[in-house]
Amino acid sequence: MLFNPAETKVLIVGGGTMGADVALVCARGGCATQVFEASAQRRDVLPRYFETKLNEMEYGHRLHLISIVDSLNHFDWSEIDLVIECVPEKLDIKQDLFAQLEQVVNPETVLASNSSSFPISQIAAGLKTPARMIGLHFFMPAHIVPCVEVIYGEKTSRLVAESLSRLMSSCGMVPVTVKKDLPGFLANRLQHALSREAFDLIDAGIVSPEDVDKAVRFGFGFRYLAAGPVLQRDHAGLEIHAAAGASIYPSLNNKGEVAKCLTGKVDAGNLGMKTGQGFYQWDADSIKAERQRYDELLRAGLKLIRKELPEIK
Repeated sequence: MLFNPAETKVLIVGGGTMGADVALVCARGGCATQVFEASAQRRDVLPRYFETKLNEMEYGHRLHLISIVDSLNHFDWSEIDLVIECVPEKLDIKQDLFAQLEQVVNPETVLASNSSSFPISQIAAGLKTPARMIGLHFFMPAHIVPCVEVIYGEKTSRLVAESLSRLMSSCGMVPVTVKKDLPGFLANRLQHALSREAFDLIDAGIVSPEDVDKAVRFGFGFRYLAAGPVLQRDHAGLEIHAAAGASIYPSLNNKGEVAKCLTGKVDAGNLGMKTGQGFYQWDADSIKAERQRYDELLRAGLKLIRKELPEIK
């Protein structure tokens, strides 16, 4: 089972943005990591990307642990301990992949999906060995954001979940255990609960999109690097939160549909940076500047909490 990175061999299926960053996490921790990517164009850029990012993280000495493969037709499965799926977020693609993997991997190989939304049990439907099937959900960019969700399916073995959590800790990640594979798991459910309320307030004309972002970034969200919402309540006093909740909860949005301010933009083809228009307007220069600002702040935040992260040996 997966205990020691130096003895763990990992296969990442999908070398896109997420798959490449997950490979960085595994190699940084000391796992021999292979990345399968079908696109020749994407394969061409991966070696330079891996070298650049590992050097930035000061783990350039582990570059040799990453290799790239262009086919799984004649792949040597005999030593693979963990497969992490990072393919497009489409249920049928994921189900087909794991059905194929189950036929070729060793009986002890752990099968993990990086799905951000589909219940793990749904992805594992029809598998003969669902006990080794588990969710392993990273957050973009995976090599910078430390948290990773370890998600039980209905039949996931506890030994699989616990050993995978230990492996992730050894790779410098902060694993959180989700014992039931609800849609969105833990973090995305929290994010969407916030977003649902924010977009509902925008729909109602009570606040602007800009003020929502300011309230989160420069208000309560500013404290989240220091303490999550549960710990913050201990700081403030539980009775204060209970009283505020009794007043606020009845008026919170509990609608089942997505807000009009969001669906309207999607229907109009205004999808954000990729189309040049979302809630904000974008061009090449503003996109470049925003991504640089975003990346710099994430890295600065990572430095602030580094001493709280698991040690990578």
